Formats: sequence, structure tokens, C-alpha cells
Amino acid sequence: MIEGLTFLASYGSFGGGALGDLFAQWESAGIFTYMLPFLLIFALIFGLLMKLNIFSDKEKKPMKGINAIIALAVALMALQFNVVSIFFSEIFPRMGVALALILVILILGGLFIPTNKESNWFMVTLIIIVFGIIIVVVYNSISALGYGFGGGFSYFWSQYWGIVVFLLVVIAVVATTSSKKDPQRPKVSNILSGLLGGE
Repeated sequence: MIEGLTFLASYGSFGGGALGDLFAQWESAGIFTYMLPFLLIFALIFGLLMKLNIFSDKEKKPMKGINAIIALAVALMALQFNVVSIFFSEIFPRMGVALALILVILILGGLFIPTNKESNWFMVTLIIIVFGIIIVVVYNSISALGYGFGGGFSYFWSQYWGIVVFLLVVIAVVATTSSKKDPQRPKVSNILSGLLGGE
């Protein structure tokens, strides 16, 4: 019993046990700051060059060597300063939170809201919410680097956020009610109604 309590105390003090120590070692070694951003940029540029096939031989086959050198050079130059590392460390945790939020909305919406293909106002509203979340994530990540819209945008949002939200709701309602309704579609087709024995 005492050994178990000692293990739990040591687990909490190290911030996650062996896995937390491993992540701390990776962070001190620069894996998250340099290695992962380098691999991500290299893979994106190399894949893009292979897809575009800008540099090819006579048989129209992509020249992997040239594409790899260009991708390597761009990835290394992108990490010359800490701008990319700071931006990645800002945007990816926010993206994880945003994806979790969207997943919760999808789960709860699938349980309680009809999901008919015709005139599905929930999907239109979800798309608006997703675009709003994307704008917030990107804006906050860019603002962390000092490239935000400045005090003017903050002042505008603090003064008129209610009007902006109201206009977005009105646009969503008009967009969903303007489509034609199919009289033959089922009345309710969500998971909760199926569990409760509804139509």
C-alpha cells in the first residue's frame, strides 16, 4: 500500500512518469523545436514538388534528387530563425483543442439534432462554427508572433461583437430556410430518437 502511494507521488512530481520524462528529454534535445518542424516542412515541399513535377527528365519522370535538395534547403532556411518553431508551438496545440471542440459538437449534434441530407441546417451551422474556430486559431497564433491586426481590430470586436454574432446567426438562418423541403424525408433521423423508439 505504501509503495503504491510512493509511486503515485513520484508520478505526480515528475509530471507524467516515464513518458513525461521522455517528452522533457525530447524537448531539451530540440525534437519539438527543430526536428519535427524540419520534417514537416521537408515532407510538404518534397511532396508538392513531386506532385507538380516541375523538374523532370526526358521521360517526364520527377527528378527526386533535385526535389529533395530544394526541400532540404527550404526546410533548413525556414528554421534559421525561431519564427517557424514559435508559430508551430502556438498553432498546433490550439488546433488540437479546436479539433476536440469540433468533435464534441459533432457527437452532441449527432445525438440530438436531425441529420437529414436535404435542408440540413445543422451542417450549415457546423460549417460556420468550424470556419469561426479556424479564424480564431489562426488569428491567435499569428498574434503570438506580434503580427495581429492590432488595437483597431480588438477595439472593433469588443464594441461590436454582439452585432457580428447576430448577423452571422441571421445569415445562417436565411441560408437554411431558403432551401426547398422534401415532404417525403423522414421526420427525425438522429441517434437519440432511434434509441427512444421514435420515427
